[in-house]
Amino acid sequence: MNTAIKDKTKEKVFETAVNLAYKRLKKDPQKGMIEIVDVFDEYLMPESSEVNTAKNGLERVRNELNDPNSKWVSFGTDIVNGIDENIVKTSVKTIGYNAAYKGNALRNKLQKEYNCNIPWVILFDPTSACNLKCTGCWAAEYGHKNNLTYDEMASIVRQGNELGTYFFILTGGEPLVRKDDVIRLAKEFNDSAFHVFTNGTLIDDEFCQQVVEAGNISFALSIEGTEESTDLRRGDGVFQKVMKAMDLMKEHKLLYGASICYTSQNYKYVTDDDFIKMLVDHGCKLAWFFHYMPVGKDADVSLLLSPEEREHVYHKVREIRSAEYPQNIFTIDFQNDGEFINGCIAGGKNYFHINSLGDMEPCVFIHYSDSNIREKTIKECLMSPLFMGFHDNQPFNKNLLKPCPMLENPGRLTKIVNESGAKNTDMIAPESAEELQIKTTPYAMAWNKKANELWSESRKKREESFD
Repeated sequence: MNTAIKDKTKEKVFETAVNLAYKRLKKDPQKGMIEIVDVFDEYLMPESSEVNTAKNGLERVRNELNDPNSKWVSFGTDIVNGIDENIVKTSVKTIGYNAAYKGNALRNKLQKEYNCNIPWVILFDPTSACNLKCTGCWAAEYGHKNNLTYDEMASIVRQGNELGTYFFILTGGEPLVRKDDVIRLAKEFNDSAFHVFTNGTLIDDEFCQQVVEAGNISFALSIEGTEESTDLRRGDGVFQKVMKAMDLMKEHKLLYGASICYTSQNYKYVTDDDFIKMLVDHGCKLAWFFHYMPVGKDADVSLLLSPEEREHVYHKVREIRSAEYPQNIFTIDFQNDGEFINGCIAGGKNYFHINSLGDMEPCVFIHYSDSNIREKTIKECLMSPLFMGFHDNQPFNKNLLKPCPMLENPGRLTKIVNESGAKNTDMIAPESAEELQIKTTPYAMAWNKKANELWSESRKKREESFD
């Protein structure tokens, strides 16, 4: 039996097992969730940890689920009861089987073969167009003229699949300006998962019905905290439009969460218990927290956090994510979660970004490129001098609470950009790597002491947990 037939056979057996486990989920959520874990263990996990390091993590999940009072049993129950059956099953297949299992094995193989980063996720901008103009958004200055064609988007997904990538995030601009193409893409590539970062203002009933039918689309809706602060950054009336969109998505049982850019102005409110409860009440299952990045010549550096303000976010996001926290929501903060993901995840290590002109950028916040997908394959771009600069230098700091070559490690990005000959890709107000470095250096110097303190504390806790 050839490899393709073996893969299809295993996939079919896996799907059947998941369907049976889902029936159990509806009757007994705790037992059903444990059964799902058992399915992954039996059908997906190789014996060797060198092949797949998820086996130990799977055991931790199983132990957690064995506690009937666990928050994560309750969270899983919320998912089963609150999310459409087709979306749940499709997510298990696309993310669990294709991305985490089949894709992971292929990525590991190709990374060794090509000696470059192969990403778990690819971000791309279908368009630079947006119906809003939000302060601090990397797309705010891109204008409304640039678009990837449908064939180009399909090629990105197809090339990603060939490299073992089955998870794609759509950013912009506002991706839902291209609603019809988003649905078409999801249906054509129904073995991949698509996560859409959106302002939420273009979501309507018909679109929600199409998402349920597709099964492989989820969302992150942008929100800045209070109605006042959201409208101040995004425009009058936007907050209520986002709330309406969430309520509509909850009604249709879609899978979605919130995207939150935290700054010196809003960091307390967006981590406040009442705010988190409001998100959960409106159906959010996850929250992406993004540290404000001062990219672009006109970026407001006063929005950068002080060390004490960032420390507040560091502790609060972990508290919200903890098993003890009363609200069922999963939080992610890449800037402060570096110790869990081995520092910087950009440059194709875990992800990269393609803008609406086809420029391949190491990070959605780092607007430099030496490759374009209209001229090279994605594999060739990943082997370019700029991306190899990331590959050869990650992690950028042994202290993984200083992950970013731009924000916390002055000069690291500048060196890589200059050595690679990368050009600035900001479409309105380009700035040199040196100019960007001047803006971020004071922040890095201020954060250094606090980061070292937190890192030392974290390492001590980890060592104690192993004793």
